[in-house]
Amino acid sequence: MADQPSDKHPSGAPWRNFYGRFKGKGLRDSQQKYLDEDLAALSPGAVTWEENPDRSELDLGEMFPGKDVWLEVGFGGGEHMVHQAASNRDVGIIGCEPYINGVAMLLGKIRDAEVDNVKVHPGDARDMMDVLPAQSISKAFLLYPDPWPKKRHHRRRFVTQEHLQPLAEVLKPGAIFRVATDIPDYVRQTLQEVPKAGFEWLAEGPTDWRQPWDDWISTRYEQKALREGRTPHYLTFRRL
Repeated sequence: MADQPSDKHPSGAPWRNFYGRFKGKGLRDSQQKYLDEDLAALSPGAVTWEENPDRSELDLGEMFPGKDVWLEVGFGGGEHMVHQAASNRDVGIIGCEPYINGVAMLLGKIRDAEVDNVKVHPGDARDMMDVLPAQSISKAFLLYPDPWPKKRHHRRRFVTQEHLQPLAEVLKPGAIFRVATDIPDYVRQTLQEVPKAGFEWLAEGPTDWRQPWDDWISTRYEQKALREGRTPHYLTFRRL
């Protein structure tokens, strides 16, 4: 009898399909220099299954002594993450992004802003959530995530229980979770799925999702949406 396929990777990791891009067009020399010189020093520690097969928890107290810790899932080009880090130097921010071109862009912005309260995981946020301590994160951001517009691809979106349940586990009770998207169906799925994972939607009227947050900085993804005539939505949830 033939062996049955395993649900585990040889490293011990669960099989997790990843559908996004890891790399786009060629990096500029300056971007490759940022990756070579800066990325290792900004590592949050052993996150991947290859580095950390036992899934030992990260020590956030050592990483960011005395600071609340925030998490940005998919930081894109890094505009928002660096803006928040520069505006909240009493907070530590961990960003996850598998698209290496975006990581290189972020590293350049970190140099320019001279922020030192950030850590960067150039990979899947699911691996990060595996090794964050329970109830350790004070705020999380999901900003203009890949919309996967075709209905058969909706299960690939971040706003599914596969991602939301682990996120809920690492957020402190009362932690804020912000979602920004310009895709109406993504809004629908977000409002349907996020409360199932243990969140409440903080909205009392239309301005609560039509107006950006007071500390918002518009990203290149939002500017593209506006140019193409799509309307941004700003959704705020609180972990119960």
